[in-house]
Amino acid sequence: MPSSLLWAVDVYGRVYSLSTAGQQWEHCRDAHLEFKRVTAVQQCCWSIACDHNIYLYVHASDVPIRYQEETFENQRWNPVDGFSDRLLPSDRWQWSDVTGLKHQPLGDFQLPSENWEWEADWYVDENFGGEPTEKGGWTYAIDFPATYTKDKKWNSCVRRRRWIRYRRYKAQDTWVKSLPDPFNDITCGSWEITEEPRGCLALWAVSLQGKVWFRCGINHHSPEGSVWEEVPVPGEVVQISCGPGDLVWAVLWEGHLLVREGIGRDCLKGECSGEVWFRRGVNSHNPCGSGWIGMVGEMVMINVGLNDQVWGIGFEDRAIYFRQGVTASELSGKAWKVVSVPRDSERSNSSASVLSDADPETERAGGEVVPTPEIGDAPKPRIPKVTSDSFISELVSDHHPEKELEDRASPAQVLSPSQSGGVDPQWSNVDLEEAQTHLTAGPGGDAAETSSLSSVATYNLAQEEPYGPDEHPKWAWVSGGGCLVESLNSSMQAMSLSITPAQTAAWRKQIFEQLSERSKREMENFMNYEQSVWVKKGTMQWWRDWKPHKWVDVQFALEQFSGTEGNKDGILFIYYTFNDEKKYLHVFINEVTILVPVLNDSKHTFAIYTAERTKQRWPIRLFVCSSFQLALLSVSCCDSRGIQGPPSKQAIWSVTCKGDIFVSEPTKELEASPYPTPCDQMFWRQVGGHLRIIESNSLGVVWGIGYDHTAWVHTGGYGGGFFQDNIYTQTDVKSVYIYENQRWNPVTGYTNRGLPTDRYMWSDASGLKECTKNNTKPPSPNWTWVSDWTIDYVVPGGTDREGWQYAADFPASYHGNKTLKDFVRRRRWARKCKLTTTGPWQEVPPISLSDITILPCGPKSTVEQVSLWAISNKGDVLCPLSLLESSPNYGSSWLHVGTDQAFKSISIGAVHQVWAIAKDGSAFYRGSVSTQNPAGDCWYHIPSPTGQKLKQVSVGRTSVYTVDENGNLWYRHGVTPSYPQGSSWEHISNNVRKVSVGPLDQVWIIADKVQGSHSLSCGTVCRRLGLLPMEPKGHSWDYGIGGGWDHITVRGNAMEAPRILMPSLTDNQTATRPLQTSNQPEMNGNPVGC
Repeated sequence: MPSSLLWAVDVYGRVYSLSTAGQQWEHCRDAHLEFKRVTAVQQCCWSIACDHNIYLYVHASDVPIRYQEETFENQRWNPVDGFSDRLLPSDRWQWSDVTGLKHQPLGDFQLPSENWEWEADWYVDENFGGEPTEKGGWTYAIDFPATYTKDKKWNSCVRRRRWIRYRRYKAQDTWVKSLPDPFNDITCGSWEITEEPRGCLALWAVSLQGKVWFRCGINHHSPEGSVWEEVPVPGEVVQISCGPGDLVWAVLWEGHLLVREGIGRDCLKGECSGEVWFRRGVNSHNPCGSGWIGMVGEMVMINVGLNDQVWGIGFEDRAIYFRQGVTASELSGKAWKVVSVPRDSERSNSSASVLSDADPETERAGGEVVPTPEIGDAPKPRIPKVTSDSFISELVSDHHPEKELEDRASPAQVLSPSQSGGVDPQWSNVDLEEAQTHLTAGPGGDAAETSSLSSVATYNLAQEEPYGPDEHPKWAWVSGGGCLVESLNSSMQAMSLSITPAQTAAWRKQIFEQLSERSKREMENFMNYEQSVWVKKGTMQWWRDWKPHKWVDVQFALEQFSGTEGNKDGILFIYYTFNDEKKYLHVFINEVTILVPVLNDSKHTFAIYTAERTKQRWPIRLFVCSSFQLALLSVSCCDSRGIQGPPSKQAIWSVTCKGDIFVSEPTKELEASPYPTPCDQMFWRQVGGHLRIIESNSLGVVWGIGYDHTAWVHTGGYGGGFFQDNIYTQTDVKSVYIYENQRWNPVTGYTNRGLPTDRYMWSDASGLKECTKNNTKPPSPNWTWVSDWTIDYVVPGGTDREGWQYAADFPASYHGNKTLKDFVRRRRWARKCKLTTTGPWQEVPPISLSDITILPCGPKSTVEQVSLWAISNKGDVLCPLSLLESSPNYGSSWLHVGTDQAFKSISIGAVHQVWAIAKDGSAFYRGSVSTQNPAGDCWYHIPSPTGQKLKQVSVGRTSVYTVDENGNLWYRHGVTPSYPQGSSWEHISNNVRKVSVGPLDQVWIIADKVQGSHSLSCGTVCRRLGLLPMEPKGHSWDYGIGGGWDHITVRGNAMEAPRILMPSLTDNQTATRPLQTSNQPEMNGNPVGC
């Protein structure tokens, strides 16, 4: 897990940050003013200084913050001047936006603030719809507005071209005065609202007059936002808090709590007279919650961070506390633990890590146990409070509870518009009487003497060391919105303190060595026996794949025997009953090619493939109660083939649509020509972990990307079973989608009453399977829900304000705007689920990636630096600096490679030729990339195949292959060292999902619609046959394991095939044998696309 920061402000107004991987508080020394409070998220931190102005701190990143400004130049043709800027009075402006309604000359564009700078001057965009335009970038049409084309026609009377310019945010890793407006409180959140694009944030603030303001337009490209917008409230607000979802709570001066409806899901805490209260039952459907629960301990302020983890500042000692045991099932937590670590100004030899929510007891940085302050302890010297919350707490503590109960409204009372003067009804009053009845008396101690909001304590700020070496610092504010702490159960927390990953790896290795020695010692007495046999029996369920299809209880027996040379083999028997007759199936262990888990929402099922069953697309499906039986079969299969330990550097990696990772060890005969080893005879074994894509090279560098765009690097270990090496915890998050369908009728409009031939009103994307909110489960029992169902607004084709897409009928092409011909509509609902597993993968901080490629190397290549290119989840192109072969997971930094648009796929060839695909489907080639110039010089726009939009590219030694959005595979002709861009595209095959080109120009794909003898499979591993230097396109396909595969990479297989002595050309039979083409029958079935 990458490091994140906890932010805090001490009573002297100094800002500190504490890293989850650090050992001490780091003072932000560039903050020249004293701060009152901070609110943080992972990418930035907002604060309010003593002058009541807002300051912004943006973390530096290798991916710059860039914003693209654009304007259009419009011209009309006339018989005298040709195309000129002389437009008709009814025409649009000469310089306008894309709609033509707004006047936008080049000189009117100004930087939003002094924190921005221009990257370069204005230039013409010569890309139109994924295809390059003529020189000048003009696109033509009959009139304004109309459909534009890049080709000039006889009736083209108007034309326009797009000018673009980038501005870059330069104020990073420093506090800058972002917003000069005076405010008293601030909160940032709402990064999980699905209506907004990824990276959008909500910033709420309270002015000195008690008004609530919302900052619009804060996102990845604009960290400062655009304008302030006032939000009406039924009174003067003193404090406000925003969660990660669509929920906002506020506190009035009278002590009332208000909740903003229609903005979530959060674990809300409240505070009253220093006592901490937990509001139960809070969710998107019931934002006010159901009741209050009192909690042990007194806090000055509290803050809810990532993963609903709670931070607070003690009422007596002003220390920072962390709430342990806060999980999805127990949101209130278990105990408070003090965060006791030195600051960078304190000379301490502490080596303990701070932010592990590991031990229910408090720990000092030096290891000394300090008890958590309990209610009733001897009072310590009080420090005057400097926050408005503390001021309110003092005011409440001065009141008598009995008097407050008399003045308090009843639980059912809600502020009406008449009481609040026509206030926005979206604010709801949260009753505090239930919490107040639990208070027996106000807390003791003298109240801080405050007469106004600006009355704060004063201290001598000239002291360099205001605290002694044994005195704890006094804190005034804490923010955990950017601090990621995983919620763990108590047993795991205890283990995380006592056992480090290094100790775990050494412990496992020691046990493995001891068991190996014991097995060898015990087997010596039986070496004279010809064969030893052992049998493992048990029960499982078997899927009967003939009518009636159902799960059948069966008995199994695994017989395994070892020969005199130590080789092992075995047979798996499955006994079942059919028509009162006992029958059995049997599988030889050495014939099993793969054991693959099958996607199932309620059962741990897996499928057994052999070479024959791979051809038939007819595996044996079994259900086991525990993973031990599957691990037992996996070990037996590996033993029968003599495969042990981690994958080799030449291994072929693949990923299923479920995210499971498989690896196969290639042989020299695999690519031998003309008689290679059949692809369906390859043996695949599973590697622990969960990924979406994976890439490798022959030097053993293996990277992967999860569904949540997190990058992972292979540690060189292996997983599965009890024997593991270099194993780490891995998490992944993905969304499950269902569709709500409706049909229009003249009486009621759009309703969920469809025609008898329509799809289900709640279904999957195909409409063939009924999927409701209640019956839809996570993909497998290993996944758990981490969110509620929400409307997904980020759907291809766009949506309206309510998330609906419209079409003429089911199924059809959907669009976001309703027309008169649209009689059906649908909208997509999303729910996030999370998987926690283990595998030989280590997380690579800190940038989220969507695609990655590694330089393929030859079998005898030795390089010190590994060339690696990646695309961020925002479409930026990156390449790392100083990525060493000995340490492939830690480069010094990422180098941003500028582009005019967002990219989605990238690949680097064996001689540093870099190809990429933009999100609009256009292809690009990066020129002058070399070892000395790893980032290259410029991008060359390569025309796409006519009428096609590309989605993926893969480059080998001399071959370039791409896949378009319609599943067509294309080969690039004319690629030479002197002209690496190539000349034209040639269609190779259809029904292709992914392609991977190896360092020796091997071509492997993931194909759809592959016909077997029993079924049609999608997601099948296929290999191109007949690839020769003079025939780089090959001639046919060899089908392997499938379906259900989603990704494969052969870029690590640099194993050259052995040279085979070909028969003499005088052999008439060989000379007249025709070359097999794609139109003739091929190995293991029909060609891809039939």
